Amino acid sequence: MDPIASAVLLGFVLGLQHATDPDHVVAVATIVTRERRFLAGARVGMLWGLGHTITLAIAGTGVVALGAAVPVRVATGLELLVAAMLVALGAVRLREAARGILAVPPERRVADHAHGGRAAVHAHHGPAHVHPSAALLGAWRGEARAAGLRALLVGAVHGMAGTAAVALLVLATVDTLTGAALYLGVFGLGTIAGMTALTAVMAYPAARIARLRRARDAMAVASGLAAIGFGCWYAARLVV
Repeated sequence: MDPIASAVLLGFVLGLQHATDPDHVVAVATIVTRERRFLAGARVGMLWGLGHTITLAIAGTGVVALGAAVPVRVATGLELLVAAMLVALGAVRLREAARGILAVPPERRVADHAHGGRAAVHAHHGPAHVHPSAALLGAWRGEARAAGLRALLVGAVHGMAGTAAVALLVLATVDTLTGAALYLGVFGLGTIAGMTALTAVMAYPAARIARLRRARDAMAVASGLAAIGFGCWYAARLVV
């Protein structure tokens, strides 16, 4: 087999494996557990992989073009940025969990007949029910956009942090700039495919659990604590 073709195939396989790195899984799981729909959860993985691929391809190609490794201090700083991001994601998730726990369930809300621009909750002669309004649907769409942007940015940070290791692998595998760019592109496609599949697997049970209020709150607390704990461990591992 042609050496470049072999390198490209290897890049795709390693990209699939790269998606399962623990820091990647923890970060994406923190975002996926917010979603109540399977497709929305799977989309998180695709956008994370896209952000990861963009920054890794740009930075990695630059490093290969210069023919020099990323300085250790820079690589460590980027890894610490990942650790800080994990802690921040966990803190945001815990804040969301606290809001969910303290929120008044729909069945206990006072009847509200004001239909102007918001969801109206009725408690006539049976269980309370909610009529989705234009404002509520707009809020759902806004949350979906925010989750997508968050996944894209988190993936981009992970892509920058992974530049050092992947660039070294590319330098050891191919010796031309074209081959390096091709390798990084296929590596990115493998990462997108791997993370999309991984989040799809996580999204289904997460969406099912999210239908139950208590289980949803417990999942939010668990994912937030896991992200903070892993982020602290990740940082301690780098500085010790």
